[in-house]
Amino acid sequence: MMATEPAQLATLIVTGGAVGFAVATALWAWRLTEGVRNARSHWQKRIGWLEDRLARADSVFGAHPGLVLVWETPPDPDAAGWSSPRVYGSPTALASLVQFADLGSGVMNEPDPATALLDGIADYEARSAGGQETTLRQRMGDLMREGKPFSLTVSGPSGRFIEADGRPAGSQLVLWIADATIRGLEESGARGRLEEARSVVADDPLAFLDMLGKAPFPSWRISASGRLHWVNPAYVDAVEGKSVADVIDRQLLLEPGLPAQAGEALKASAPVAHVRGAVIKGERRALDVVVFPISGGVAGAAFDITRGEEARAALKRFREAHDETLNHMAEAVAIFDRTKQLIFYNRAFARLFSLEEATLNERPSHGALLDRLREDQRLPNSANADYKTWKAGELAYYERPPGTETPDELWPLADGRTLRVARQRHPLGGVLLIFEDMTDQLALQARYNTLIKVQRATLDRLHEAVAVFGPEGELQLHNLAFETLWKLPPETLDGADFTAIADACHTLHPDKEAWNALKARITDTSPESRTAKTGEVRRSDGSVLTWLSRPLPDGATLIAWDDITDSRRVEEALRDRAEALEASEKIKTGFVGHVSYQLRTPLTTIGGYADLLAGGFAGPLSERQKDPVAAIQTASAQLAKLIDDILDIAAIDAGQLELDLGDTRLDALAAEAAELVMPRAEHAGIKLNVKADKAEGPVRADGGRLKQVLYNLLTNALDHVDQGGRIEIGAEVKDGDARLWVSDNGEGIDKDRQASVFERFERGQSNRAGAGLGLALVKEIVRLHGGWVELDSTPGRGTKVICHLPVNAPLDHAAPELDLASARKERSKG
Repeated sequence: MMATEPAQLATLIVTGGAVGFAVATALWAWRLTEGVRNARSHWQKRIGWLEDRLARADSVFGAHPGLVLVWETPPDPDAAGWSSPRVYGSPTALASLVQFADLGSGVMNEPDPATALLDGIADYEARSAGGQETTLRQRMGDLMREGKPFSLTVSGPSGRFIEADGRPAGSQLVLWIADATIRGLEESGARGRLEEARSVVADDPLAFLDMLGKAPFPSWRISASGRLHWVNPAYVDAVEGKSVADVIDRQLLLEPGLPAQAGEALKASAPVAHVRGAVIKGERRALDVVVFPISGGVAGAAFDITRGEEARAALKRFREAHDETLNHMAEAVAIFDRTKQLIFYNRAFARLFSLEEATLNERPSHGALLDRLREDQRLPNSANADYKTWKAGELAYYERPPGTETPDELWPLADGRTLRVARQRHPLGGVLLIFEDMTDQLALQARYNTLIKVQRATLDRLHEAVAVFGPEGELQLHNLAFETLWKLPPETLDGADFTAIADACHTLHPDKEAWNALKARITDTSPESRTAKTGEVRRSDGSVLTWLSRPLPDGATLIAWDDITDSRRVEEALRDRAEALEASEKIKTGFVGHVSYQLRTPLTTIGGYADLLAGGFAGPLSERQKDPVAAIQTASAQLAKLIDDILDIAAIDAGQLELDLGDTRLDALAAEAAELVMPRAEHAGIKLNVKADKAEGPVRADGGRLKQVLYNLLTNALDHVDQGGRIEIGAEVKDGDARLWVSDNGEGIDKDRQASVFERFERGQSNRAGAGLGLALVKEIVRLHGGWVELDSTPGRGTKVICHLPVNAPLDHAAPELDLASARKERSKG
């Protein structure tokens, strides 16, 4: 045979089958052609030579330990499967490579086992001659797209290797694959590099496999074709298989979606995790299934997260119930996260601040929400003075450490409402705010406190000894006369009961039967005992007392004692005095009752109906009707003010006007008083200016009464200043002296009238002057504080009234319950 060039030999090998068949057919056709009978001998020689060459080629392919795959045209590398190539090689080589890929013996019975083989080994770990990590699929894609040749060593299961070489041959593509394990290629460079990489990745593979085998969670390996190749005992137990071999033979999948998830991991060349449901031992379980690419396919593991999913669902239900509970609360709730964004609000919050839910659902920041509330005038009055500083203080709560106690705060709003604001750090970060409308509660509390103060003050003003005992005999209330009459130290009365008090009084009144009878009236709940009763006792010191027992509606009993020793001696004088006192009390009571009821009741009716008429209750008012109705409203307000002034004057005369002393800031007081008359000043075209020193601290005074003083001075100034005029209100604390003043540039006061302007019922010369009680009350209230009033007026140039006050008002006119111990100490020093 002639020597053949290597390229010619390769071409012959590749095309041997097809070319041989074509040549043979042509030769036989020529043999039958009578026109070429003379060339028969020549062609017979040529045919023999070709048949010999084909036989040699078949022998070469049969002896080749691998396969040769030929594509006539390059297939689409992105298609689901490469088009079926022509396959040259022995069945033994094909079976060996199928065994290498661990595809199972059933592949040999498929119509196209070579394509299944290629798909099975395409994703195994491989290295090029230069040591670069790659896969057969990637390099075949380069060959199909760009015709780039390659030589690879592919690492398979159980430490086996194959060699793959791909080359273009004209318009054809050729791939040689052979099992390199049996050829002793352990010393080859590619094999050595793979072994080196394997040793670096896993120094102890047996320990690693033993670890996976004993792992309590299912683990498995799936080939690129989607077949199970390996599982651990936990996987066998999960699918209720008999053994590992049984699971692999039956291809028992833990969950039907595993092959699809394996395809996702191969395509992405990255781990893929899904939460899947599976039935394990008859129970529905939630599994976190993770698969990741490895050489020859993917590996996976499943972790039971059923408890976590159940806890997540329970947490979701709890949060929904929690949110629904908050939505049913009357208090407004808003929660901001650590980034200061609104993450929750209840319906009460939207209603309280009149905010649209669409706005709140956009999760505004805390600062933006405060800006919105400021625009709507729904922030406290204290925020208006220095809003930037106030806002920074609100947002500073995010910086406080968790667990820090934050006192509640009251927000008086411009619309008259008062909100209680509670702040606390949220356990998940951020701040939780609770708003409660305290307007009605504070009003009721103020009334209750007033009643209690009046009650205590009334009791302490009585010369009779009064004590109130509960149903169990515990002392609930008593006055100073009780301590004095029975000579009881105040500290012994705290928490004392009737028996202890009776024992302490035994020296002055040793009659045990009388005390037991009195105790029975306190603790006995029978109708006979729950009646009023009076009596008289004579004490061991010779004094005579009368006592009164009267049941109270709440189950308590009031007992009053009165020392009538002197009345026994001078009975007539005491009787006359008692009659006079009784008459005086009746006159006083009648006067107060007459003013309260006979004047206030119809005045309230007049003012109420006037407000209803002005509000359109009986229909729209005509222009002629509006002025009379407004006049009625003005007159009602003036009359109500007059009644209040008369009652205050009467209380002062009776020595019953007591001061509620406390820490008071005069600058804030001046600002509040100015706000009260600001609408009237603006309506009259008068400029009102506040000049108050904020640097000084508070003084001890009755803030409400001082506000009344400033209000009276401001209204008096408004009555005597024409349109375009100016009024200034000021306050300062300096050198132990506090001053409040109101000045104007009005008509002023004549010199001959300045000495009497503070007298009662002294009216100014203006037609707008009131009843003449306002300045008199100013003088009396300042006097009760231990101060005095200064007047500076020039006719035609204006008037300035200055109230001089001590920094600490004396306790002489304070309510007794404020500081009884301090009062006694100061009086004892005097």
